[in-house]
Amino acid sequence: MLRRVIGYPLLALSLVVLAGLVQAAPTQVEDVLGRKVTLELPAKRIVLGFYPEDYLAVGSEQAADRLVGMSLGWFVKSRPATWALYVAQQPQLAKVPDLGNVQDQSFSIEKTLAVRPDVVILADWQYQALAPDLPRLAQAGIPVVVIDYNAQTLARHLASTRILGELTGQAQRAQQMAEEYRQVVETITSRIAQAKQPKPRVYIELGDKGPAEYSYTYGKDMWGAMALLTGGDNVAAPFVERWGSLHPEQLLASKPDVILLAGYENVSNDQAMQIGQDISAETVRARLNGFIQRPGWADLPAVQQGRVYGVYHGATRSIMDAALLQFMAKAFYPDLFADLDPQATYLDFYRRYLPIRPQGTFMLGLAPQGAQ
Repeated sequence: MLRRVIGYPLLALSLVVLAGLVQAAPTQVEDVLGRKVTLELPAKRIVLGFYPEDYLAVGSEQAADRLVGMSLGWFVKSRPATWALYVAQQPQLAKVPDLGNVQDQSFSIEKTLAVRPDVVILADWQYQALAPDLPRLAQAGIPVVVIDYNAQTLARHLASTRILGELTGQAQRAQQMAEEYRQVVETITSRIAQAKQPKPRVYIELGDKGPAEYSYTYGKDMWGAMALLTGGDNVAAPFVERWGSLHPEQLLASKPDVILLAGYENVSNDQAMQIGQDISAETVRARLNGFIQRPGWADLPAVQQGRVYGVYHGATRSIMDAALLQFMAKAFYPDLFADLDPQATYLDFYRRYLPIRPQGTFMLGLAPQGAQ
């Protein structure tokens, strides 16, 4: 009897130890660059370089608690109202150390080492920029996993979402998001392919500088890749490889059928394209009206036909850009996509996968008959 009594606790202890060993078994993850990275999953201490909303959406309720460091500057600067919503719902986010920004070369490897992460998740562009410093993380035994929503391709969007699912222990949830995104893209591309309509000529500009100065447009990246995916003929593609400004005379000569002006809610120029959290439709229309006053724009087909649109730059580089793809497809081919409700798609993603409920204007046409 004594042997049996003693045996039960020993057996229980053995099972606990065995379970811990099984949970801690290293797993190999392949990132978007094809790098095979070995680490213990799910990761408990995570440094996140970019894509906070995708990370929080995939990782579910526990995701915020696993963050030990973030690169916060871009998100907080461009989308402060949205960040405030997240902090209100998950106050622990306000306590996550800010490790600096790759864009302005303030990202700190020392601070990253100090928070002792299990993994550092970087955007592809961050990985390239930080390449000279990354051996220090490797020497400390800290794995780096690369994801990429900036490429705006179906393949990398799906892969990045699944990788986040592996890292956070939410593979099934990530797979569901990935499949929903695939369905949106395939619906758009298949309808356009079957219709065989002429491609509309499209111009897209980040309207952060206001009407007085032409800001970034996009070639093969970002909005340029999205325009290609949604059946647009990007007028900037022959002149801008990745991103840069297009000369006003070249834009006028291109005669776009559709114009998209992208922006954030937080702008430094009182005439810049302002759109997003807490921004009214009246403000968006007022800013769009300012842009169409540019010299020569009155003669552009897009302006004459009322096909000028404001779009939220904060919803790009994300699995949530499915709504923007729908909006663009509807703007380019209104007769093919009358059944789509991009605004509902955008807000529904938050309802299903994130703790906040955005309110504002995220995509809007200048003319009443435009896509809403």
